[in-house]
This record gives sequence, structure tokens and C-alpha cells, in this order.
Amino acid sequence: MERINVPVRAVGTLGEAWRTCVGTGRFNLALRQDYQDSLALVQREIGFRYIRGHGLLHDDVAVHRPYDVGGRRGTAYVFTYVDQVVDAYLKLGIKPFLELGFMPKGLASGDQTVFWWLGNVTPPRDHTEWARLVQALLRHLIDRYGLDEVRTWPVEVWNEPNLTHFWQDADQAAYFRLYETSVRAVKDVDAELQVGGPAISPGADDWWEPFAEFVTAHDLPADFLSVHAYSSGPAQHVPFGVYQTLQRPQHLLDQFARPHKILSGTALADRPLHITEFNTSYRPDNPVHDTAYNAAYLAPVLAEGGEHAASFSYWTFSDVFEEEGVPASFFHGGFGMVAHRQVRKPTFHLYAFMARMGQEVLARGVDHLVTRHPATGQVTVLAWQPVGGTDDPSEPDRHELRLSIPVAGRGRVFVMRYDVDEHAGNAWTAWREMGRPASPSGRQLDALHEASEPARRAYSLPVSPGEPRVDLDLTLGRHGVTLVTLDPVRDETPPWLDDTRILGRP
Repeated sequence: MERINVPVRAVGTLGEAWRTCVGTGRFNLALRQDYQDSLALVQREIGFRYIRGHGLLHDDVAVHRPYDVGGRRGTAYVFTYVDQVVDAYLKLGIKPFLELGFMPKGLASGDQTVFWWLGNVTPPRDHTEWARLVQALLRHLIDRYGLDEVRTWPVEVWNEPNLTHFWQDADQAAYFRLYETSVRAVKDVDAELQVGGPAISPGADDWWEPFAEFVTAHDLPADFLSVHAYSSGPAQHVPFGVYQTLQRPQHLLDQFARPHKILSGTALADRPLHITEFNTSYRPDNPVHDTAYNAAYLAPVLAEGGEHAASFSYWTFSDVFEEEGVPASFFHGGFGMVAHRQVRKPTFHLYAFMARMGQEVLARGVDHLVTRHPATGQVTVLAWQPVGGTDDPSEPDRHELRLSIPVAGRGRVFVMRYDVDEHAGNAWTAWREMGRPASPSGRQLDALHEASEPARRAYSLPVSPGEPRVDLDLTLGRHGVTLVTLDPVRDETPPWLDDTRILGRP
């Protein structure tokens, strides 16, 4: 196998798009302890900047409260739960990416709903009252958290209005009217608040040009654009779950790049693009989400996605999520990178590995990303087994990679290696082997936490004379993702130490 020569000079910078935002279950779920404990873990190990989910204006958050008492009618705006959730977010170092939706029952024009928790997806029966609701929410947030802070929180209008599940009849004209009402309401509160959309699903490219034309013709703000990206096919249903085909990982990157290509030459061509949802499968009950395959599949997307978008938000951080109802089993194919009770999945480790990469990109390849921390000189390598989706099932049991890496210093480098694959760092495999318990006992849960730990190895390698370089040979397991860190060794071994004498032999 040919050795890849990693250059000394950086070829680019690793941005923050991959961890700018992460998805979440509906807003109300953030009141739960398991949710907050899982988010604390994710923030400690990864550190996302924003969090986005549905249901901010759903009735279980109870912001919009019409009343009729003794002939006195009116509407109260109640922020009890909003404050508790946002306070929890900010305490954990993450800001809300506000999605305006779904429609409060007291303002809805119909009774069509989506999900087990019945999010209303009909237009407002009174657009003026909708505008008042949006403004009341934003003014409260500004009063509580300060204008400078809330100006940093993007405001997205609705979710996937191109789908009949999420917007009655997928009525484009009705959505454009909602968008106009919403963005004017936002800007009337403060002109520097950031607002955008249209948050369309994959396969809705025919919405982009009409959206650009409508925004331009009506002189409406669109401070950013938003879209979703998934790569799975139609659902093959089984009880409490689905199976789906997957396209190649490049399909996700192609989706990231498409909006700016379509909008080239329009007034929206230069607007920041946020992929406010992405994953392999769009279903919350597809077991691929729990596997090492999911991590290996998404590794090249994390490595390259920042070339196409200002952010791309993994959907979602946690399995505390109930679109299809309360999960019927501990592992159930949930979107989360963390299962219930903070059991980490392989995709979590992919993100945690990315969080340890340096700012300077030295090399990118089909199976690796090499970076350097300029302050310390530490070199980091993220490697993965390339996978190709359903139509390319020939994945060997191992994958080999050979690199020649420039390093700082002479003598030796200290190597720390972390591995996740079909067996290492894989709680789902352990759960399968223990018989797939729907509700693991305390002892089983402890075992799952232990099984979720990446395999670790520590060793050192010699630095070649002349130009300081290290030959790094990696063999990854099936569907493996590996992090390697390389640090210069400063040998402080006293001259009288002799490890061969540890057992007292001369």
C-alpha cells in the first residue's frame, strides 16, 4: 500500500460549521432530567453553539393562552416553560436556534396535526394575531436575556412546509404569506434580529427559485437560508421500526452544495446557508443510527461539510425524542448520538473525535483528515473506513491507511489512539449480544456504559532523521473510526532507571 505524504504547510482551516448547531426533540422535552444530563455530556465532550428543534409554540409549552371569562376575552402570553428551557440551555453553554412553530390550537385555522404529540400544522386563522405572538415571544426574550444576546439567536420560519405532513396541503402561497408575516414581525421588534427560511426538506429544489422571487418582489428579509438533508430511501416498516436503503455519503454533501448552485445569480446567492437537519435516515426508528456504520458514513461529511454550509445540524443529540411515540426499546434506532441514560453511540464518538482536531488542516482524503494545533504542535488524525451505502455493500473486515506525517521535535512522538468500530466503543453491539433488553437492568446499563468506551492504545514512534516525520500505519476494524494524537516526547527519564530490573533480576 502506498504511503500518503502529508505536507508540512497547512492547506486550509477546519471551521466550526460541523458543531455550530445540533438538533433536539421538541422544546418541552428539555424540561426532563435525562435530556439535560445528556445535553451536559454532549456539551462537555463536543461543545455545540446552537440547538434547534420543533414545538417552541406548541401547546405543551403553553405560550399562547386565549381566555374567555365572563365575556372578557383576550390572549395571555405565558413564558414559564420557555424561560426554564432557555435558562437550562444557556447554563450549558448553548444558544437556541429558534424555530417558529407549530401552530397553537387557539390560533390554528384547522385541526391537522403531525407526530404523536400532535403538533398543529395549519396556517394561523389570523395573521395579525400570529404576528403579535411572534413579537410577544421575542420581546420577552430580549427583556430577559438582553438585546445583544438575542440578536445572536437565528429565527427560522416553520419546518418543511413543502411536505403535507408539516404544512397543510404543502401550500406554497400560504407558506410565503406566513413567512412575510413572520419576518416583518421579527424585524419590527428589532431590525438586527436574524430571520430566514424556508427550512425545506430534501427533494424540494423547486421551492428555491419561487422563494427567492417572492422575497425579492416583496422586499423581505432573508438573513439566512435553511434546508434539510437526508440520504435514505422509502421506509420498509416492521413493528416499532423501519429499514431503509442509503445512498452514498457524497449524496449528503451534494445536498449541502445545491441551494447556492440553484440560487446563483439571484438576490439570495450570498446568504449564509444552514442545514438545520441532517442525518442518514429521516426516521426516528431506524437502527442504522445506533451503529458504527452511521459514524463511518458521516465521517467524510463532517470533514468536508463546512466547504458548503455555514452550519449543518446533526438530527439529533439525544434519544429523548417522541415523534413516533415513547420508544418501545432502549435501542430503537433513535436519531440521538446519545441513547437514554447517557449511553454514547459511535456517532457521538465521531463528534467527540472531531472536537479534538486542530485548526490547521494538513491533509484531507477519502479516509482521513489530518490537522495540527498551531499553539502546541500536536498533530491529530481522524481516519475512517469508507462506506458506500446500500449499493456498495462490499466493506472488508478491516481498512488500512499509511501516512507520513510532519511533526515537531526530534527523537520520538507519543501516540494516543482511540478506536470505534463494530465491536470497540459500540454499546449497540453489546446490547444486541445481551439479548436486546427493552429495559436494561442497572447491571446491564453499567455494562452498556462500559462497552461504549472507545478502545485506547498508547505507544511512541520514532521521528525520522532529516525532516522530522513519523510513519503512522493504521488498521481499522469494520466500519471503524479512529482518532490518533501525536505529541513530541520530552524524555525526562532519570539515568538510573532500568525497566528490565522491575522484577528484581540483575
